Amino acid sequence: MERTPDGRFIVVDGRRWRATDPAIPEDEAAALRQELMAARRAVRAALRTEDSDAEAAARARVHAAKTALGERGTPWWEQTPAERQARWEAGSR
Repeated sequence: MERTPDGRFIVVDGRRWRATDPAIPEDEAAALRQELMAARRAVRAALRTEDSDAEAAARARVHAAKTALGERGTPWWEQTPAERQARWEAGSR
């Protein structure tokens, strides 16, 4: 996996994606990644069963996890350290 020189993005198959906030403690980041993967599995299961309510709920979980990781929402490099910490702590609840 390649990173841009400023560390704000990763490059996968020539496409840029926002990188996870590097200020998140590793144990917190690992828990958020676990939630993200579980939410993605829930999306896949909801699609298989054609359950639109479950799909919407699972997609909301994906969004919340990615936001907590700093991959969505206000870019982490534009937030104060306190805002960054509040973002990932809110996502851990």
